Amino acid sequence: MYTLYGSDGSGSASAEIALLRCAAPFRIVRAASWEPGPGLDELACVNPLKQIPTLRLPDGSVLSESAAILIHLGLSHPDAELLPNDAGLRAQTIRGLVFIAANCYSAISVIDYPERWTTDESKAAREHVRAGARARLHAHWQIFADQFAAYPFLGGDSPGALDYLAAVVSKWSGARAYLKAHRPEFFATLERIERHASVAPVFARHWPH
Repeated sequence: MYTLYGSDGSGSASAEIALLRCAAPFRIVRAASWEPGPGLDELACVNPLKQIPTLRLPDGSVLSESAAILIHLGLSHPDAELLPNDAGLRAQTIRGLVFIAANCYSAISVIDYPERWTTDESKAAREHVRAGARARLHAHWQIFADQFAAYPFLGGDSPGALDYLAAVVSKWSGARAYLKAHRPEFFATLERIERHASVAPVFARHWPH
């Protein structure tokens, strides 16, 4: 059985959707750095950075990083079609997953914790860091929207790993509002992903409002 460490409204939603798509047995341990408790203590034992999602595999080994988790599940459960069967399309899907992790997820970390990215302890300095990171995040989403076509989903005829990660990470830091104004077709794709039967129940629990 897999063990998924995560929390509502977090990046663990993408891994949860993928595990359900794989029909893989798993349990969820509620854990997040902002939620002290036994779940966080358990998470710290397997991932000292206390990152979510973290996934313990059935063999006891541990995976962190959303993109790595989704790629691993896609390769381990090919029948779930989290990754395209076509080698060229699969390569672009992996590229997209790493793009989101490296450029969008990383910017959100700066937005959420600007004090980690400046030695100036003033509130004004932190707000400048946050504003710059948010602008960078929105620019990265604009680039992503221009680079990755949807037909009708990023994964092809049905949503896959890239769709799940894009839909989750775009929920944060004003990205959806920015894309609605500047890349409406891509915004519509994200909404289409969110409404899909494989995604909607998990989103309803993670983002009930």
